[in-house]
Amino acid sequence: MLTRLETFYDAVPRPGSRAEDFGPITLFVREGAGWPYYARPTLGHTGEVPVEAVERVRARQRELGVPEAFEWVAETTPALRAAVEATGLPVHEHPLMVLDPDGVRPFAEPEGVTVRVVDAADPALESALAAQCAAFDAPLAPGAAADTAARIEAGLTRLVAAVDADGTALAAGQLQSAGPVTEVVGVGTRPKARRRGLGLAVTAALVADARTRGAETVFLSATDASVARLYARLGFRTVATALIAEADAPEA
Repeated sequence: MLTRLETFYDAVPRPGSRAEDFGPITLFVREGAGWPYYARPTLGHTGEVPVEAVERVRARQRELGVPEAFEWVAETTPALRAAVEATGLPVHEHPLMVLDPDGVRPFAEPEGVTVRVVDAADPALESALAAQCAAFDAPLAPGAAADTAARIEAGLTRLVAAVDADGTALAAGQLQSAGPVTEVVGVGTRPKARRRGLGLAVTAALVADARTRGAETVFLSATDASVARLYARLGFRTVATALIAEADAPEA
């Protein structure tokens, strides 16, 4: 399973980025609008990771003006954590969860919203992206709607939103796929609409869509153990630990 996920992690950024080689680390640099990418262990690398390699990647990220960010799986590349921490970056742990083969468990749609797939021409597209950004206290990047629409048209992304009666998306999330593997990403709810089960409803709809489209493995990274318990209600189980390290943004 972890080998399958590593192959996915290496493949999914490539259509929208360029990959820069730093030996045991690969830096993915986004080309176009959208969420910035990160550095990851080079696919197939299982040995030590020198601190100097991490420092070279961080210097390149600063040069490019992109976040000094690293993402990896603890169990697959255990040596990277010590190297990253030695450069001063804090490392955060997140439960890495895979959907049980039996599929998603039933989850009722909350009252007052419609949970649906948002296609490239849907008027709710920008609102759905704005809901995701609001959930994570991040601005909506210029051109993000056009970039997401292009990814939807290309079959690289699926977007689901919980849409209010007035057409405003209150919660949203996405699928990104590579081969038979699909990841649920960016599920978020506008702060004013939380505690209504919208995030789980969106996740359930994303999983159902992925299964309908033939996904063999569906996975996600939970924020923490308490959120992991919520995803367990849909049939996800923890299989490993996703690690994320990112430098604080410089003060303006």
